[in-house]
Amino acid sequence: MLSQYMEEFEQEPFEVGEFIERLTWRTNNELQNSEEFHPVALHDTFIQTIKDLKILQEKQQSKCERLEESLRQEKESHAKKIAKLQERHQTAIDVFGQLDEKINSVAGKIMHLGEQLENVNTPRSRSVEAQKLLNFMSEFLAAGPVIVNDIFADAARLSEAADVIQKLYAISQDLPPGNFAESKRKIEKKYDEVERRLIEEFATAQKSEDIERMKTLAQILSQFKGYAQCVDAYIEQSQMQPYSGKDIFIGIVPLCKHHYEIIQKVFANPQQVMSKFILNIYQLKLHQYAMTKLEDKKDEEKYLRTLYELYSRTLKLSTDLQIYMSTIDDDLLQKLTQQIFMKHLAGYAEMETKCLTAKCSTELEKFYASKKHQKTATTKGFRRNMEVLIATRANINIAAIEDYGGETFLSEELAINMLQEAKASLKRCRLLSNENELPGNAIKLNDILLRFLMHEHVDYALELGLQAVPLAEGRVFPQLYFFDVVQKTNIIVHLLDKLCHTSVIPCVSNTPKYSDYVFKKRILMEQIETKLDQGLDRSISAVIGWVKVYLQYEQKKTDYKPETDVDTISSAACLQVVQSLQPVIVQIKKCVDGENLQNVLTEFGTRLHRVIYDHLQTMQFNTAGAMCAICDVNEYRKCIRELDSPLVTQLFDILHALCNLLLVKPQNLQEVCTGDTLNYLDSRWCGIHSAAH
Repeated sequence: MLSQYMEEFEQEPFEVGEFIERLTWRTNNELQNSEEFHPVALHDTFIQTIKDLKILQEKQQSKCERLEESLRQEKESHAKKIAKLQERHQTAIDVFGQLDEKINSVAGKIMHLGEQLENVNTPRSRSVEAQKLLNFMSEFLAAGPVIVNDIFADAARLSEAADVIQKLYAISQDLPPGNFAESKRKIEKKYDEVERRLIEEFATAQKSEDIERMKTLAQILSQFKGYAQCVDAYIEQSQMQPYSGKDIFIGIVPLCKHHYEIIQKVFANPQQVMSKFILNIYQLKLHQYAMTKLEDKKDEEKYLRTLYELYSRTLKLSTDLQIYMSTIDDDLLQKLTQQIFMKHLAGYAEMETKCLTAKCSTELEKFYASKKHQKTATTKGFRRNMEVLIATRANINIAAIEDYGGETFLSEELAINMLQEAKASLKRCRLLSNENELPGNAIKLNDILLRFLMHEHVDYALELGLQAVPLAEGRVFPQLYFFDVVQKTNIIVHLLDKLCHTSVIPCVSNTPKYSDYVFKKRILMEQIETKLDQGLDRSISAVIGWVKVYLQYEQKKTDYKPETDVDTISSAACLQVVQSLQPVIVQIKKCVDGENLQNVLTEFGTRLHRVIYDHLQTMQFNTAGAMCAICDVNEYRKCIRELDSPLVTQLFDILHALCNLLLVKPQNLQEVCTGDTLNYLDSRWCGIHSAAH
């Protein structure tokens, strides 16, 4: 049982209540009649269990005491071992300190001995070196040709020879010129020979990209007066090969990057050498390349494109190469670029304006030639006004209207071509003009564009379109092409505005030229808008005039006052008018946009209302005819709903309500006039309709 108890006690978590429940359950199961309660048996089981638990407790207590004693003994053993280790560690520290003192003492003695040896050896070395130089000097002081020493003849000892001849050369500069002139000449000759050999050796090492050898030779040559020749030789040999075929710009940046890494390792003054490296590229390679590309000025457009490309790529190249330049040469590349292109930039503006003028003029000539049209001076405005006056007063048409078969003489393609040419010119202008001349040059180019595109093309087409609008009150339905002129004009103006915002305004904003630009554009737009308004007004007048004349001649008196009973339907004249007006409304919606569309539709509707209203007032009605009139007005209402104009809709609603008064008995007129549609009309309207009854 004790082992069973231990298993239960070791379970996690241990619950006392559950343990007693299990004990009770086992006791009941052991009895034969487990359904009855046996308190005595449970009591005996609990007493026996308590005794067993006490025995188990005593055993566990004894086991714990044995384990604690074993732990105590082990702790004492480890403490003794740690104490011994601490003693040995302290002994080692003491020995290390003694050894460190001895090492410092020996080091101090060695340093003192080294200083003494150096003090003795330095004068001796100097004496040996002086003796060596005197021996070499004696050879140059002797009369006759110089006996070539091994040091100068042996190529492997070139560095040693360079050191000797450099010192001899420095000494010779202090010798008096009289007695030592010949000796100085011999030394200078040998000096030049050694220097030349050093440069040749440097060039050979450069070909094989022996960086260490190049570095050594460059360091030696830095003491010679021909050190600049070494730098020049390196630059000349580095730039000897073509950079990248025909396009020089592609290979320059990789070339500079490659040689900048070499220059940093080889030369003691890498920034100055790199600046000279880049300077040589600009003054020789780029300058010659630009001159070759720009020598042909016969094709001005090609010349301008080439100039822009070369200048822009050179500026980008300068930006890319700036990281290799020293801070003191901050603006050197910009100055070099200006020197390369100075001659070409001086006459740029004049050539650009000349080229743009020629291109725009050519585009216009090609367009009118494709239309087989000969441009004429548009001076027929006065003649047109006189024709209108005579036709109105005398009711005759003295001349036929020339409508050119519906041709508008406006071309979006032509406008786009001109705008593209102007955009390219302004783009070049922005880059190639200096800061002070940029606004003026941009205004000149913009004036050329406005002259050819707006004055000679759009304005000319507007004049022709105005002359082609039929006269008002004709008996034949007018052929209207001016709405197409309006549509194309709007498109061209939108394209022009877009170009101005992206290419012109950035060049002139915040300058005195901006007000000049705004003034010219405002005057131009006002002229265009005035002619568009005139053309729209004439076109609307032509349509409404035809409606007026058509109703006068085609609307029968019996339509609204039939002598016999007829079917209540719209009159033939009304249906013809509505059928003719619907395409006009569709055309207006297609060709006019924005706020102008609503204004034109409203004006069209109000004029149509006035004509129909005036026409109805000339007619006489009976009951059957009034029904026919109401049907006609309903047809007109359906037609004008396409105008989407609240004002026009209201006017025709009122007209419809007034026509309904024709069917109202006189005694009920006052009541009807106070309805929602007619309640704000003057009471005299009801009186008029009462009189009509």
